Amino acid sequence: MGECSLTDFSYFGGAESLPETSRSPRRTVVVSPSANDGGKSHPGPPLSPADFLWIMTEEPHRSRRMAIMKAHPKVTKLMGHEPLTKYVVLGVVLLQLSVAIYLRNTHPLSFTFLALAYVVGGTANHNLFLAIHEITHNLAFKGINANKALAVFANLPIGIPYSAAFKGYHLEHHKHLGEDGVDTDLPTNLELLCLNNVFGKTFFATFQILFYALRPGFVRTQTLTKWHLINLVAQFIFDYILVRTFGMRPLLYMLFSSFFAGSLHPCAGHFIAEHYVWDGLDQETYSYYGPLNVLAYNVGYHNEHHDFPSIPWTRLPALRALAPEFYDTLPSHPSWPMVIINFIRDKEIGLFARAKRLEKRKRLTGDTPSN
Repeated sequence: MGECSLTDFSYFGGAESLPETSRSPRRTVVVSPSANDGGKSHPGPPLSPADFLWIMTEEPHRSRRMAIMKAHPKVTKLMGHEPLTKYVVLGVVLLQLSVAIYLRNTHPLSFTFLALAYVVGGTANHNLFLAIHEITHNLAFKGINANKALAVFANLPIGIPYSAAFKGYHLEHHKHLGEDGVDTDLPTNLELLCLNNVFGKTFFATFQILFYALRPGFVRTQTLTKWHLINLVAQFIFDYILVRTFGMRPLLYMLFSSFFAGSLHPCAGHFIAEHYVWDGLDQETYSYYGPLNVLAYNVGYHNEHHDFPSIPWTRLPALRALAPEFYDTLPSHPSWPMVIINFIRDKEIGLFARAKRLEKRKRLTGDTPSN
């Protein structure tokens, strides 16, 4: 009798309905548990997969920035540019160029080509994505134009010009975090409709680099500047010289690298980890403090970055150490690779798990979100 009571007969057929499944395990952790969140149980109920999480509150980073500056006035000493950035960029660009030339006589579908494109190229180009992210905040040089020029240079091994466009969209992401129709980091209603299942999430995670590249143009157009033209011309000249000198395969290596960098790659977990809402929380931004930050300009320190975009990557750990009472009590992710896996397999997370707020103009006129 005791043995039978432990058997779930629904697995063997005959059950009219399956028992209600339990929730997924909690995926985020809390470094310093508090009375409000011990880091073990789910802080809130799961989100509805039918729509995004619409909120009416202000984005949290401005108020936390003001509180930290009041509690720790020395935080301003962490601000400023980081001279090391330009040397890291130069090294990674030369690495990618060297590997691309090395593979000029290797078939693009061979194991060697694909393995190097994934392991070396995917990691290197992801590093360059995040170098451009860092440079976008003018944290490599004191001068604005010098930063823009370095971003164009960092863009070269990526194969497709995007650094100039990224700057405008990313600064809006900071200034208008979560605002529907302005923050192009947010999934669209069409993505929610078409990708709200395991297959759709797998497709999104595999091709997320394409979503981040193409979505902004559909959501919000940009005014073109001379730097868009410089970015385009410089990339075209680089690609042309590379192909004319060494053939098509080096360029294919760089394009494959860019695809892998934004696909099912360990570092690409940060795209999902940063702003998707997990574990029933209403928290909009999540950090990650693991070892992959070494390859990614410490972008895992994402709450810290959004609170203080003027602090460069090398000093973000110092910011966290300066104000642990503000950061160590916030739920964070223990693993970027597991973020991708859990995003795909967990029912409680999906394209719907993003906090959205109405555009400021619509909030002032009293508009409501349309479902």
